[in-house]
Amino acid sequence: MTKRWFMLWGWVYRPISWQGFVVFGFTVAFCIQVFLAIDSHSHSVTDTLYNVFPYIVCSLVVLYWIADKTSGKLSQDR
Repeated sequence: MTKRWFMLWGWVYRPISWQGFVVFGFTVAFCIQVFLAIDSHSHSVTDTLYNVFPYIVCSLVVLYWIADKTSGKLSQDR
């Protein structure tokens, strides 16, 4: 891959190109939409957290995987 989308910044990746910002924006928009949809039908805070957890964690894992693959790091750097 020639163009880097993300750059390692401490323990996290930050977007450095428009593609990275788009992927990050879609992930944040998805997480907010899921939270609002689940929260509107929940009865308590713990009910919301238990039901939101799988969606948020899976989307953040996919974002981290995409960021890792598009950060331009070589396999020798690991």
